Amino acid sequence: MDDTETVTRPDHERFFAIATEQAGYFTTAQASHCGFSSPLLTHHAKSGRFVRVARGLYRFRDYPTSPREELLASWLHLAPGAVVSHESALELLGLSDAIPNLIHLSVPRARRKLARRSGVALHTTTRPFDGADVVVRVGMQLTGPARTIADVAEAGLAPEQVVRATAQAIDRGLTTPSRLREAVLGRGHRVEQLVEIALAGKDT
Repeated sequence: MDDTETVTRPDHERFFAIATEQAGYFTTAQASHCGFSSPLLTHHAKSGRFVRVARGLYRFRDYPTSPREELLASWLHLAPGAVVSHESALELLGLSDAIPNLIHLSVPRARRKLARRSGVALHTTTRPFDGADVVVRVGMQLTGPARTIADVAEAGLAPEQVVRATAQAIDRGLTTPSRLREAVLGRGHRVEQLVEIALAGKDT
C-alpha cells in the first residue's frame, strides 16, 4: 500500500479492502492511514475483533485462513522495503513446484541488522528493487522473473531447477533472454554460464 494521506475518521470500507488484499492482515501504518488510531487498534484487539500477530502487525480474527498467509504476514512485518524473493518468489511466480522449507525475503543491505525470525531466510542486497525487478502477486511484492532466477542461481539452487524455471519463464513470456543476461551480470562466471545453458535453444 502506498498511501500518503491519513484520514482522521475511521474508513472501515477502505480498511477492509486493504486487509482483504492481504489475507486479512494489516499493519499499524495501514490502519493509521485509514483513521484507526493506536487506542482504537488496542480496543479492537482487546475485544477480539483483531488479533495481534507481531509488533505492528494484526489480522482480522474472523477472516478465512489462506495457504500463503504465513508468507504474507512475514513480508508485511518487514514492509515497506522488503520483497519476497529466491525460492519463495519462484513458487509464487509458478516457476517451481517445490514448496520452500523457509520463507525467503530480501531487504536492502542497510537493513542487515534486522532481528532474525524463525522460519525466515533473510537476504540482503545492494541491488535496488525497481522497475521489472519487482512485481505483485496475491497482494505481495516480490522479485520479478529474471531477478528471481538470477538470485536462486547465485544462491546455489540445483542447476536442473534453474534450467527448468528459465525455460518456463521464457515459454510463458514472463521474461526475455536479454533481461536474464542483464540480471546475471556481475554475479560470477558460474551463474552466467548456468543461465546461458538454460537459454540454449531459446534465443530467436
